[in-house]
Amino acid sequence: MSTSKIKAAVQEMVLPYLSSNGFELVDIEYVKEGSNYFLRIFVDKEGGIDIDDCGRISEFMSEQLDKNDPVTDAYFLEVSSPGAERPLRKEEDVRKAIGKHVYITTYEPISGAKEFEGLLLSFDGESAVVRTGKKEYTIPYDKVAGARLAIVF
Repeated sequence: MSTSKIKAAVQEMVLPYLSSNGFELVDIEYVKEGSNYFLRIFVDKEGGIDIDDCGRISEFMSEQLDKNDPVTDAYFLEVSSPGAERPLRKEEDVRKAIGKHVYITTYEPISGAKEFEGLLLSFDGESAVVRTGKKEYTIPYDKVAGARLAIVF
């Protein structure tokens, strides 16, 4: 089964459980690292998640995957927080990040740059405005290759 089909099947299994227990699905990853495959489920909730939350979700998913396993290869299941530099995959994620420090990369240069790190001032679904130092950049959302929260040191 293709990676996208595996991710879709896992999402279908986990979303009802997460929604009914106050969690948010951030991302699903199915990757090969060295000789091992990993199925990773990144989850968050208001106030953050802890190891007990990850354990409960992992137990639930282990049962679901035993019943309906879409993966033919042997793999390791990991459930975790997306971390401090959480990816911003959906428009809703970007909206929630307004007022926070972000790192955005683009497919093509905008005002001569393809990387922007700074304060996300606004997002209207069409473009994001990021302040880096004293400059503000308007970045069309369809030109965004990747976006994540960024830690300020």
